Amino acid sequence: MSRLAIDHEYLLSVLEKMLHIPSPTGFTDSIVRFVTSELERHGLTVEMTRRGAIRAIRPGKREEGARAIVSHLDTLGAQVKYLKDNGRLEVVSIGHWSARFAEGARAEVFTESGSYRGTILPLKASGHTYNDEVDKMPIGWENVEFRIDALARDKADIERLGIEIGDIIAIDPQPEFLDNGFIVSRHLDNKAGVAVMLAALKALQDEEVETPVDIHFLFTIAEEVGVGASSVLTHNIASMITVDNGTTAPGQNSDEFGVTIGMADQTGPFDYHLAKKLASLCRENEIRYQKDIFKYYRSDSASAIEAGADVRTALITFGVDASHGYERIHTHALRSLAELITAYVVSPVMIKRDFKETSGVKGFTRQPTGEAEQDLSPDIEDKELSE
Repeated sequence: MSRLAIDHEYLLSVLEKMLHIPSPTGFTDSIVRFVTSELERHGLTVEMTRRGAIRAIRPGKREEGARAIVSHLDTLGAQVKYLKDNGRLEVVSIGHWSARFAEGARAEVFTESGSYRGTILPLKASGHTYNDEVDKMPIGWENVEFRIDALARDKADIERLGIEIGDIIAIDPQPEFLDNGFIVSRHLDNKAGVAVMLAALKALQDEEVETPVDIHFLFTIAEEVGVGASSVLTHNIASMITVDNGTTAPGQNSDEFGVTIGMADQTGPFDYHLAKKLASLCRENEIRYQKDIFKYYRSDSASAIEAGADVRTALITFGVDASHGYERIHTHALRSLAELITAYVVSPVMIKRDFKETSGVKGFTRQPTGEAEQDLSPDIEDKELSE
């Protein structure tokens, strides 16, 4: 067994801290600074893109054929669409989430000069005024508004507060960490995935484990709007595992316990060989797992492939109930994911042909067709691989 022990208290502590850092897509500077400080505390040097995507490389025996682990720092949120004559704000969503979950949410709007608390409410919010009309309001972002907790009776008042069109609105997470291991909060997608990665890194550093290739810890800042890992990969990376949420719902096989391995999303199947290896590692290390397919889902992996990265991709998830709403997960899944990451990064490289970006057919993989055994023989001499 190659999995490492995970510092459970650290995992939960860092998750709770991140949940309280607002980070809707487009407003991620603070969470980038926090994660950077954690990576440096664990001894890694951090590189950042211009906008703040993070790359931290943990050196292994070899640079080529590196493995990447990726999560996204950005969350869902909202943005000021219009300053209304009634002193409230018309809002639009950041990322794809239902206005059903926005109704009643406490939130904060950030201006250039400060921030204001407030609540997202239906246009008809008072039963004492509208009677049963409050139950007949249709669901949609055009049917809610942001009530500012400040003197704002008309558009002029809003302008005096310094609130402008385009200002970012962060939704309160309202986290609860229950004694039975359940965690209920907004934005567990994907701050829980980030916490899993940091906990796995801590385990590797604590045990001073050597890996066969470099491990790239990557954190993206615009996954919720479809950008994801489109610009943070280097040519040395041969495979990339995305850590994100799975969906526990009728018709899905995801679970709030153990690892859920994504076999496909709306962009198609993940890499056959990498997904197979992850399942094998779960069995070998006695990590509970299940597989699932997500029809209405995309992740950092999809962004990387669409941007032209020729890497093997896979998706490992923690099961989330009510994704993109009031989400619920269990710590068992988080610990299982962190254990799988540690087992994966220390495992031997089986497809040695992947050390090169391109090469001949020698060592190329085979998928089972009943005609031949799968051949993963290297196209590089074993002596060279050990150097």
